[in-house]
Parts: sequence; structure tokens; C-alpha cells
Amino acid sequence: MRLKDKVAIITGAASGIGKATAILFAEHGAKIVVADIDMDGGQKTASDIQHDGKDAIFVKTDVTVRSDTVNMVENTINTFGKLDILFNNAGIAMRLPVAELSEEDWHRCLDVNLTGVFLCAKAAIPAMQKNGCGSIINMSSIYGIVGADVRAAYVASKGAVTNLTRGMALDYASDNIRVNCICPGFVETPLVAGVVKTPEEYQKLADKHPLRRLGQPEEIAYGALYLASDESAFVTGIALPIDGGYTAG
Repeated sequence: MRLKDKVAIITGAASGIGKATAILFAEHGAKIVVADIDMDGGQKTASDIQHDGKDAIFVKTDVTVRSDTVNMVENTINTFGKLDILFNNAGIAMRLPVAELSEEDWHRCLDVNLTGVFLCAKAAIPAMQKNGCGSIINMSSIYGIVGADVRAAYVASKGAVTNLTRGMALDYASDNIRVNCICPGFVETPLVAGVVKTPEEYQKLADKHPLRRLGQPEEIAYGALYLASDESAFVTGIALPIDGGYTAG
């Protein structure tokens, strides 16, 4: 029980990596707040955890809206009494180069992927300071470490998340709040499934990783579990690639 009696908020937990992480954290003793804009999927995640005899609630949350993020934290405190862990997992992808990218799409990608991290952390940090400790895990990407074509807004947002993580880690180390980010390679999620249509496309994407496959949501969740747990008590400010070797070359 690596998270016994911990309370964790996980954004974007209606599906994919967020859902896998919510389930894994619950299995290791955490009380879970499922935060997502997708009501049906978010309620399903919370219900699945509850049906397994563990504690979970769903809070409808748009991470780009300040009042939603404040409400998310207030619901957490009102229900479970404290906040130990925040996993800023919510995000969107966008495949366009600069000249073809509308201002609206640019702002939408940065609003969700970057401003959402800022707003959730801004709401959560006072509760963690009151608690005397905390772990914040931000979802970056391999493209928060290396560049990529036709993904201007996405690589900008994820590069910023990686460096925001470092800045936050320095700002709040004295409060015993650790801040780290995860940089996954391509993972078999509904988001990727919507892009990869054929076995040939799948293999082409898999071959970009030296391990010659895509990751599984649970493999990213285990990285988050380590960063959330007391096992990583001396770890802050890192960008952890979980990418099948993608960024090693």
C-alpha cells in the first residue's frame, strides 16, 4: 500500500493514462478525486473504483477555468479533509505547423496543456502547504524534451510544462512540496487510437521507439505512483521519460 491514507486529485481521469493512474493509486490505498470535463467517463472511473471497495468521487472540472479548479480542491478538502497528491494529467493534442495553426487552436492547446497545469497547481498548493507536504506530478511529453514537426502548439505547451515543473520545484521545496513531470512516448490511449488508423501506421509509430512498441497506460501510471509515493521523497524538479527509449538517441 504505497499511498495508504493519501488523497489524490487526478485530472483527465475519465480515460487513458488518467483512468489507469486513478485505479492504480486506489489499489495502493489512496482516496481518489476524479477530475474531468467528461462527466460520463469521469463518473464511470469513480464508480469503478467505488465498486472495488475503495474511496473515490468525481468532480466535473474544466482545467482552463479558475473557478472549476478552486471547486475541485474545495470538494477534495470537504470530502477527504486534505490533499496530498495532484496529478495534472489533462491534456489535448494538436497536429499543425505554425503557418496553418489558427490563433484559436494555439490558445486552446496552451490553455489546456499549460494554463490548466498552472491553475490546478495554484488551487492545490495552499492546501498542500497547510498539510505540510505534497507531491505534484505534471504531464509533459517526449516533446517536452525533444522537438517534433507539425506540432507547433503541442511542443510549445509541453516544453513549457517541463520548465514550469522545474520552477515550481524550486519555489516550493521549502514547503516540502515536490514537483516533477512525466514525459511519455506514444501510449495506447483513445487519443492515439483516433490518429492511428491502420496496422501499418501503428508499426511506423511503434518503430520510432527503440523497444519497437507503444506504451500502455498502466506503465505510465506506475511512474506516477513512484513520484506520488514517499519512495521518491528526495526527488523533485525532474522530467522522467517513460518512452521506450524514444529520447535516448
